[in-house]
Amino acid sequence: MATLGDSTAVGLGDSLPDRGWRGFGLLLRDAVGAAVLVNPARTGATVASVRAEQLASAVAAAPDVAVVFAGMNDTLRAHFDRDELAADLGAIVRALGAAGAHVVLVRHHDHSRVFLLPAPLRRALQGRIAALNDVVDEVLVAATRAGVRVSVLDLAALPGTYDRSMWSVDRLHPFERGHRLLAAAIGELLGTAGFAVPVPVGLACSGGRCVTDLERAVWLVVKGVPWAVRRGRDLGPVVLRALLDGAAVRPVPARARGTAR
Repeated sequence: MATLGDSTAVGLGDSLPDRGWRGFGLLLRDAVGAAVLVNPARTGATVASVRAEQLASAVAAAPDVAVVFAGMNDTLRAHFDRDELAADLGAIVRALGAAGAHVVLVRHHDHSRVFLLPAPLRRALQGRIAALNDVVDEVLVAATRAGVRVSVLDLAALPGTYDRSMWSVDRLHPFERGHRLLAAAIGELLGTAGFAVPVPVGLACSGGRCVTDLERAVWLVVKGVPWAVRRGRDLGPVVLRALLDGAAVRPVPARARGTAR
């Protein structure tokens, strides 16, 4: 089994007592009884970097199942090219399929409902997530036609996705319960696809490390605020362009046009 992608695939948010990360990948591995989990995922990864830096090691492992959890970082960057995104994700799925893997992709939810943003930033993020999900849909159709086995987990349709208890203090990464929800849902998809899931993942938290209120406060000051500032800078030009485009097409009131009385 292999998991590729960003910090959620790394396991951030599901902290272990030794301060390492567990995440949905390890939970899913135990559920399906996989002997090996290959996880080249890294924090901050985009779909392009998954293709360039993670794909080769996953393909070399010839996994029966490969979960690709990526794309959200793409929506949060200044550069967002839908065609490049489609090309990279399509190449990832084709390569994993050629290696014999059943590929699991993810359609993302409206994360602005979890990580509260000002209205202009929220609309910009929603538009990009919609474009990302359209790409996932197109890749699914093309891969299926090519004979690649693909399942798609739609996070927006997953009960509990927007529950606060599913998210860690940063509201960016799933908490332990959120990772369990992901692992359980992917396990159900694999069961539908014909894979055995001897020990389905439960949602009751167990084995993780409790995060203290002090740690939450420190994270907010040290990492949370700087992250929000960086993402605001990335999406700022997108918001400005949308505002200017809207102003360009907005009808001008009669008096402003100098209409004679």
